[in-house]
Amino acid sequence: MDQSSIIICRCEEISLGQIVDTAKEYQCSSREVKLRTRAGMGYCGGRTCRLLVDKIIQQVSDAAIPHETTLKYQPPVRPVSFQNLGGEHS
Repeated sequence: MDQSSIIICRCEEISLGQIVDTAKEYQCSSREVKLRTRAGMGYCGGRTCRLLVDKIIQQVSDAAIPHETTLKYQPPVRPVSFQNLGGEHS
């Protein structure tokens, strides 16, 4: 399996290759990669891939961007009450 085909953002089905290519072509920050590829903009709001996208961009650029605004977590698409999670209805 080619490493560039590994899916990084499962919600939007964005691969490692897409992220790396976008970052190299446009000299992007994590935030810009998110806007160009939609990585981290799916149902989970970046909770599963945000840190990984940040790390990939850091490795591609070979330098940490000290004051860059990192990707943020988004609230769930639909809030769920604790009562629904527990399965008990009164």
